Amino acid sequence: MKKVILLCCLSFAMSQTSYAQLHFGLKGGVNYNPGSIQKVSSDVFEGAESKTGYHAGIWLRAKIPVLGLYVKPELVYTNLKNDVTYSSIIGGAKSTVFSFQKIDIPVLVGKKFFGIGNVYIGPNFQYVLDQNFDISDIQNVQGDGFTLGLQYGGGIEIGKLGIDIRWERGFSPLESSFIANSTDVKFETRTKQIIIGLTYRL
Repeated sequence: MKKVILLCCLSFAMSQTSYAQLHFGLKGGVNYNPGSIQKVSSDVFEGAESKTGYHAGIWLRAKIPVLGLYVKPELVYTNLKNDVTYSSIIGGAKSTVFSFQKIDIPVLVGKKFFGIGNVYIGPNFQYVLDQNFDISDIQNVQGDGFTLGLQYGGGIEIGKLGIDIRWERGFSPLESSFIANSTDVKFETRTKQIIIGLTYRL
C-alpha cells in the first residue's frame, strides 16, 4: 500500500512537467537532526548528541497554471549521524556514532512572491538504505525501510542560485533493533530535522 501511495504521488508530480516554465537543477546542504534515538527497550544508551549531516540531490519544478502555484518533486540522498554513549557490560561506557543513510523524495507545493522568494510544504517519502553503529559490540542493526514525513519551509532564489531552510518531521518512527551483549535491543528513530540547502538551476 505504501509503495502504491508513493507511485501515485510521483506520477502526479511528474505529470505536471508537461506545463510551461519547467525548471530543474542540483541541490546540496547540511542537516541537523536532534534526538533521533527514542524509546530504547534496554538501558544501553546513556545519551545521544546530534551531529551535522549532509544531503545532495536533484530537483524539478513546474508551474501549475491558473493557481499560481508550483510543484517541486526532489530526489535526495541524506546522511545523518548522532554521537551516542553506549553502556557495555564489558568495558563500561563507550562512545560511538549512530549513522543512517536514506533516500528522500519530497513532493512540495509552493508559491513564489516578490520574484525571488518562495514558501512550500509537502509530504516526504523516505527509504532507509542503511543504518549502523561505529562499534563492534553492536551488531545486526535492522529496521523499517519506508516511512513518511512532512517538509515545509522557504527560501530565496536570485538568478540560478538559491538558498532555503526547511523543517522536516516524521509522521511515524522507524522501528529498529540490534544485538548487543547477546540481547535483542529495540529502539526507534524519528527524523526531526532542520535542513539548510543550496540549489543551482541548470
